[in-house]
Amino acid sequence: SSLLPLTTKNDTGTKSIEDRLLEVLGPKRSPVFLPISLVYLLIFLLGVSGNLLTCTVISKHKKMCTPTNLYLFSLAVSDLLVLFFGMPLEIYDLWQNYPFPFGEGVCYFKIFLFETVCFASILNVTVLSVERYIAVVHPLKTRYVATNKHAKRVISAVWVLSLVCAIPNTSLHGIYYLNLPEKVAESAICSLIGSPWIYNLVILITTACFYIVPVTVISGLYLGIGIKLGRERHLSRGTMRKNSVVVLVFAICWAPFHIDRLLWSCIMQWSAWTDLNQAVYQCVHLLSGILFYLSSAVNPVIYNLLSTRFRECFWDLTSQCAFSG
Repeated sequence: SSLLPLTTKNDTGTKSIEDRLLEVLGPKRSPVFLPISLVYLLIFLLGVSGNLLTCTVISKHKKMCTPTNLYLFSLAVSDLLVLFFGMPLEIYDLWQNYPFPFGEGVCYFKIFLFETVCFASILNVTVLSVERYIAVVHPLKTRYVATNKHAKRVISAVWVLSLVCAIPNTSLHGIYYLNLPEKVAESAICSLIGSPWIYNLVILITTACFYIVPVTVISGLYLGIGIKLGRERHLSRGTMRKNSVVVLVFAICWAPFHIDRLLWSCIMQWSAWTDLNQAVYQCVHLLSGILFYLSSAVNPVIYNLLSTRFRECFWDLTSQCAFSG
């Protein structure tokens, strides 16, 4: 299709393409690009180091080859994928909102990967909570479910389910161009091109299945663990705090992410992009991004670095490396 010339004619006179794009799409570069990028860089360094440490200790130390740690390894992998692929694309969008230069294939890959690793992270946390609940509340069943073979099957199912559930939202996205009245190449963005009401339905379903249900399940499981250990007088304040932190971190870090998606879909379906809607959405979007990536950075802390056994195995490996060196 043809491109617009450098200027367009309208009732108010001549207006450049750049002016029209600024009017419709906003500035190319986010005004908060620098501070948000610095925050992301700090999260990236903490998250990558923590998750790589998790993967290294679990894979290198025989004592760490347990069903629980296999789930933690899978969680660390999903967090690393989020940090290595999701964050750079997010920073690029802040730096240059448009045009999207990578083509439709990269747009599909971006959405598909992002959806997959998001769902995988959520499901990994959920199945890990289920495994811990069974180990504490129903210890006799652990001989059947707390095995490495069973854990590997569950982890495989988690990733397959995540891949499948990523397809609907991915299929609704593509390269969107503004037509003024003809297609403007400089306006290319990776965005929703499918039906808004179908997108709204997809977001409602995924929010229910990948936030409301997991938060409810995880809260109930850790409550059950607390009640069981409390009755047997094995529940220390440290254990109670750690269980509470797991639930709170999951709920707080993922809530803005789903609110962001719901808000965007609702505005697209039932409202309009007024100045107020735009301002509210931008605030929620920035907060959701920070907490979303922060979740990937704090997971290795609350699940591994606070574990005495993990720290012992880490120092054991460190001493072995120092001795061999």
